[in-house]
Amino acid sequence: MTWSEMQPLLSQACWDTLYMVGWSTLIAVAGGLPLGILLVLTDRGGLLQNVVANKVIGQVVNVARSMPFIILIVALLEFTRAITGTTIGREAAIVPLAVGAIPFFARLVETAVREVDHGLVEAVQAMGGNTWTVVRKVLVPESLPSLIASTTTTIVALIGYSAMAGTVGAGGLGDIAIRYGYQRFE
Repeated sequence: MTWSEMQPLLSQACWDTLYMVGWSTLIAVAGGLPLGILLVLTDRGGLLQNVVANKVIGQVVNVARSMPFIILIVALLEFTRAITGTTIGREAAIVPLAVGAIPFFARLVETAVREVDHGLVEAVQAMGGNTWTVVRKVLVPESLPSLIASTTTTIVALIGYSAMAGTVGAGGLGDIAIRYGYQRFE
């Protein structure tokens, strides 16, 4: 296959990968940010201390994070079909990509938020700030550089996940790699 024949395929595959990773990142941030903050708030000494809830949420995050992505794709086939109406294609791949990335990002958020100086939290509380004020005015702004780095790390992980999804019908660069790299290797 010549470059002129391969170039349109690669262009479409890059677009498909960006589409899957972009939407999955948005969903992962929307789901993982509150989950990670909740893990910090409900921990021992947290503003909403609830050790039982923290342990349950933490265990769910740990189990979901440790599941191999290719297994997650298969485990979520029926859930994906219920949401998207299909189990193949780039839209269908967004579901397992997002489900796999939410706990990953939540743990990164938890780590980033834990780095915030507790003295700042105490100062806002001393001035009468409630939990929502502490989260909105202290925890998120003070951890923003780490949250941006966490988002970048999640995007890189999602690119790898999308390549795995491509091998089972999602399209994108993983599909090109398996079809034109592995199966047609001479």
